[in-house]
Amino acid sequence: MTEGVSPYVSAARITVLGVHAADPPFRIVEVDGEFASTARSMTDVVLTAAAVGITIRDLDDPGEVRWVGGGKYHWSTR
Repeated sequence: MTEGVSPYVSAARITVLGVHAADPPFRIVEVDGEFASTARSMTDVVLTAAAVGITIRDLDDPGEVRWVGGGKYHWSTR
């Protein structure tokens, strides 16, 4: 009897959640599943990562950053 082998998929340590309607709109940034900060731009995401010792080399790499509810250019509720 053989068992199926699942490929190893690593989860991104940084997760950027969907846009919250506020003035100005913002997104929540989680590090390792825990709230880390709010962000109003890609720069805020990179700065949050750096503050906890994570270097983001590619914002488009799903192994580095997971974007939920829109990609790195989505910062409004429209």
